[in-house]
Amino acid sequence: MANDHTNTDNVVKVLGIDLAKQSFHLYGVDAAGQRVINKTLSRKQLVAFVANLPPCLIGLEACGGAHHWARRFSEFGHTVRMMAPQFVKPYVKSNKNDAVDAEAICEAVQRPNMRFVPTKGIEQQDIQSLHRVRSQLVARRTAQANQVRGLLLEYGLVIPKGIHHVRKALPALLEDSENALSALFRELLNELYDEMGYLDQRIAALERKLAAISAQHEDCQRLMTIPGVGLLTATALLAAIGDISVFKSGRELAAWLGLVPRQHSTGGKPTLLGISKRGDAYLRTLLIHGGRSVSRVAHKHEDKHHRWISDIKRRRGENISNVAIANKNARIAWALLTKKENYRAAA
Repeated sequence: MANDHTNTDNVVKVLGIDLAKQSFHLYGVDAAGQRVINKTLSRKQLVAFVANLPPCLIGLEACGGAHHWARRFSEFGHTVRMMAPQFVKPYVKSNKNDAVDAEAICEAVQRPNMRFVPTKGIEQQDIQSLHRVRSQLVARRTAQANQVRGLLLEYGLVIPKGIHHVRKALPALLEDSENALSALFRELLNELYDEMGYLDQRIAALERKLAAISAQHEDCQRLMTIPGVGLLTATALLAAIGDISVFKSGRELAAWLGLVPRQHSTGGKPTLLGISKRGDAYLRTLLIHGGRSVSRVAHKHEDKHHRWISDIKRRRGENISNVAIANKNARIAWALLTKKENYRAAA
């Protein structure tokens, strides 16, 4: 591996850093594109090294810890740009290793048409953490309910699908002395029921924290005026987007969320497939669930928006109409955040 030249730190114009937990590889070039840095640093060495560099352009791959490093490097006066790994991959030469990855990042960040990932602030990451923990707790609660249903089926007791059915049926089963359940199994069921209650309390506490955050943000209140966008979707959008100005249009935001058709076109013949499903799957799921809730009651309203929903639902079916509403809500969200206005339904 080639070493960096002596006393050349002052001429570094672009620096690519391959991030990891303890070992970081740096590849830097000067204004002419000539290599001046190519070395590996530890976690402690990295901060001191970057702090002593004159302001330059630093490229990173969007990965675990990337937002933290982007904030740290920005504090030192550097311009930091993060890129999705799939956009860096085409610049990797030959076999993959840390040095080659750092060189590819350095090359990719200089491309004029490269798409960059906006850096998240601490508050955005806090909100995102609340969502991630809540999502895991909901999954645990669902798994707990399914386990209870499966165990009871072995004893000849059937509970319908749905966590509300489990909550309703368990107390009655525990009190019923004629269902032939042993004392040991009743004790186990009671513990599982208490654990579900504990998960309910944890989820409710996280939702109260999200509600408190939402009440302090005008953008959240603005987003919640959109039909099909509630507390979870509004706060998740706030955590994911941050600066809305990075998106040039509502369609670009919808495409970033994976709510536009995939293309496989050639020879001048456009071929559109299903939605691309790129970007944040959790946020896309929330938007589609919100679309489903609006679609379900569209026939009860006579305004232009709900007539449009009913028309799509009649022509294309339930699922496609849900995704269409999610796409439209993403575009509306971009318009509201850009213009700083509340949603106004069409007459």
